[in-house]
Formats: sequence, C-alpha cells, structure tokens
Amino acid sequence: MNALRGPVVIRSATLTLHPTLPTISDNSRLRLFSGSANVPLSQEVARYLGMDLGPMVRKRFADGELYIQIQESIRGCDVYLIQPTCQPVNDNLMELLIMVDACRRASARQITAVIPYYGYARADRKTAGRESITAKLVANLITQAGANRILAMDLHSAQIQGYFDIPCDHVYGSPVVFDYLASKNLSDIVVVSPDVGGVARARAFAKKLNDAPLAIIDKRRQAHNVAEVLNVVGDVAGKTAILVDDMIDTAGTICEGARLLRKEGARQVYACATHAVFSPPAIERLSSGLFEEIIVTNTIPVPDTSRFAQLTVLSVANILGEAIWRIHEDSSLSSMFR
Repeated sequence: MNALRGPVVIRSATLTLHPTLPTISDNSRLRLFSGSANVPLSQEVARYLGMDLGPMVRKRFADGELYIQIQESIRGCDVYLIQPTCQPVNDNLMELLIMVDACRRASARQITAVIPYYGYARADRKTAGRESITAKLVANLITQAGANRILAMDLHSAQIQGYFDIPCDHVYGSPVVFDYLASKNLSDIVVVSPDVGGVARARAFAKKLNDAPLAIIDKRRQAHNVAEVLNVVGDVAGKTAILVDDMIDTAGTICEGARLLRKEGARQVYACATHAVFSPPAIERLSSGLFEEIIVTNTIPVPDTSRFAQLTVLSVANILGEAIWRIHEDSSLSSMFR
C-alpha cells in the first residue's frame, strides 16, 4: 500500500443514489457555499450536484476577527453552508455562525448548515456537577444565528438531533465503509464496539455486514482522552476484528482495544471511524503496526502529513450531495439508507 493515499470515492451499493447526476427542478434557487474548514469536500459535493460553489470573501482583521461577505445575490434562495466544526474548532464554529448571519441578513429564503463533523458533541449530558452541555450550547448558537435547518453526519450521539429547535437531518457515512469492506472479501468477521456506549452503532454495523457477530470491550475511563481497557465480551479468537467508532481523536481508546483484541487471539484488526479528528499523538499510535488498516472518511480533511501506509480515506461527498438534493426537492432522506 502506498504511504500516501488520496480519498477513495466509493459509489455505494448499500445507499440509494441516483445513477446519473441529480436534476434539480429549481436550480436557480439553490446556492452552495463553503467555509474554510474543508474546501475539498465542498468542491466534491458541488461536482456531484453539477454546480459551482458560490463566491464569498473571507478574511481576518489584524486582531484575528473574521470577516465574511457573500458576493452574489441570494435573496429568496435556499442556501447550503458546508462547514465542519473541526480543528481549529472555535475558529471554524465562529466562521459558520458568521456565514449563517450573513445569509440571513441577505434575505436568504432558507439557510441549511451542512455540518459533516459536529464539534463539542462529546459533552452531550451532565456526568458530574457544574458541567456544561456544550452539544446543546452549540445547537442554540447555530439556531440563534439564523439557521433554518441542520444537515449533520454521524453525530456523536443520536439524541443531539433533539438539541436543535429546528429540523435536523442526520445522515451516515457508514455505507461507503460497508462497500469498501465488502470489496476486500474479509472472512470470519466480528464487529467490536470499543465501549458500551457504542454498542448500538456496532450492532447496526454488524447487521449490514451479513449479521456478523458482535463483541464489546469493557472499558473504564480515568480522565478525558485517557482510557483503561479491561476485557473483551465476546469471541474474537482467530477472527477478523473490526473496531467501529464514530471518531478517532487521540486514538488511545481504539489502540488499547486493538492490543486487547490481539491478546485475545484476533487474527486481523481493522479500525473504522467516520471522523478522523487525529489529535496528537494519534498518528504515532495508529501507525505502530496494531492494525491491518484504519478506514476513515473525509468529513474532516486529512493532510498529507497525517497520512500513513495503513490509512484509507473514503469520500462521503456523494452522500452529502444526495442529501442536499433531496432536502431541496422535499424528498425522503431515510430512503437513502434502506
């Protein structure tokens, strides 16, 4: 495998997409704009829709303040703003809020914030006294800025959809991963959840892989970004273990899980996650030889400096493009995943 790999674009058989580019009935009212967080993904989405990204001026004042100006008329238009709130999280979140406000003041008919990766999502409930629920706080900020709808991909927890007081469409990046794994013809698969909280996600993943058996890693977390793995619930000996999570941050949890799976006799270990957060020292941990392959998507840009031999990046642009088309046409999104 090459040391550096570009995004692998998979047209999913497990996802209902159009065989040709979608034909939008009222293209004159659809506008697509990109924040600075993941321009390559936005360009792929625009190509899927057969349109160009809208022109926009983005600059900083000397003190670091952001300035954004939409450079075409969007009065009465349906505007889609693509901006994951990945690192630098605060800058990208603030940029999204300013983009939304600029569109609202420009009299856009409807503003949809397309958030491939929703930051601040891990604090989605109070686990101790005097904590903030940042997932709800950010939802309030985006709503108050003037967004009319949210399109998000693989939220950290499903209940975050309810934190928005506006419609929230939740789509999944897993279909491209399913197709990629199917192309590898792996045998004796067991899907592994890295913790108890991810069991529902892993169970749904296993069902798509021909009802593969499920295993769970019993984990006790001592502090944020620090995990202590105890044992595996389920049989992994002699099997191909696929660890499934929504994100890989510092990779501490998933690497400790891989070590335990190897110890328990797993023949091969793969890791699958939608969001490649990759905070240090994730790259060093993931490239240490614990995994046959780490499979992620491009919801967050992965620079060349963070690529390594075992990493595969799949594109979710077609999924986001199809979702945007269906929202604009008032069509069903859930039927995409049936």
